[in-house]
Amino acid sequence: MWTNIEAELNPMARKALLVEDDRDIAALVKLHLQDIHCEADIAVCGQDALIHYARQRYDLVILDLMLPDLDGLTVCQKLRAGNDYVPILMLTAKSSEIDRVVGLELGADDYLTKPFSFPELLARVKALLRRAEALGGRQDQAVNSECITRGPLMIETDKRQATLAGQALSLTAKEFDLLLHFARHPGRVFSRGQLLDQVWGYGHEGYEHTVNSHINRLRAKLEPNPAEPRYLLTVWGVGYKFAESC
Repeated sequence: MWTNIEAELNPMARKALLVEDDRDIAALVKLHLQDIHCEADIAVCGQDALIHYARQRYDLVILDLMLPDLDGLTVCQKLRAGNDYVPILMLTAKSSEIDRVVGLELGADDYLTKPFSFPELLARVKALLRRAEALGGRQDQAVNSECITRGPLMIETDKRQATLAGQALSLTAKEFDLLLHFARHPGRVFSRGQLLDQVWGYGHEGYEHTVNSHINRLRAKLEPNPAEPRYLLTVWGVGYKFAESC
C-alpha cells in the first residue's frame, strides 16, 4: 500500500526541472508535483534543459530519455560533469535493460519506464528528495563524516567514495548507497523488499528486479570474482547480506 506521500514530505516548496518534450505529459507531471509542494520548470529539449539548469539551482531533475536534440543520456552526463549534485530521475519509454543500465552508469539516481502511474512517480520523487535532504540537500548542510573499513574496502561517507585496496571504485549514486547500507550492517540479511524500502525509499511489489540488477553491477565492480562473492553474499530464499568478516 502506498504511504501518504504529501504528509511525509516537508511542506517547504521544492523546485524541479522537468525535461519532457511531450507537453501534455509535462503539464500533467507538473500538476501532480504540486500535490507534494514541488514546483516545476518545464524544458522541452536538452539544450533548453541545460540553459535552465545554468540559470537556477534545482532540488530535482526529471529527465526524459528521448528528446528532439540532445538525448537524455547526454544531458545527464553534462549535469554530472558539474560540481553541484542534484538527484536525477530518468523517464524512458524504452524497456531494454541496457538503456536503464547506461542511464544509471552516467549518474541517474533512478529510472521510471513509461507508461507510469503518478502515485509511483511521486513516491520516487519523494524518495529522492528525502535522500538529498538527508545528505544536506539544498542548504549545503555538512554530512557527518564516517569512515567504514571492511578488510581492504574503505567507505568515506563525506566524500561519497569507496576504495578497494586503495583503488577508487567507480560507483553510481545508488550503488554507493546500497554498498554503504550493507557495510553498516555486516551479517544482517535484507530481503529485496527491505532494500527497496530502506535504500530506494519506496517499496512496491514487482520491482525487486531493480535490487537484483544493482547487486549484480555492484558485485562486478567490488568482487575479485563476482561468481564467488566475498562481500555481498546471497542468502538463498531470503535476500542478501554483507559478509561479517572480509
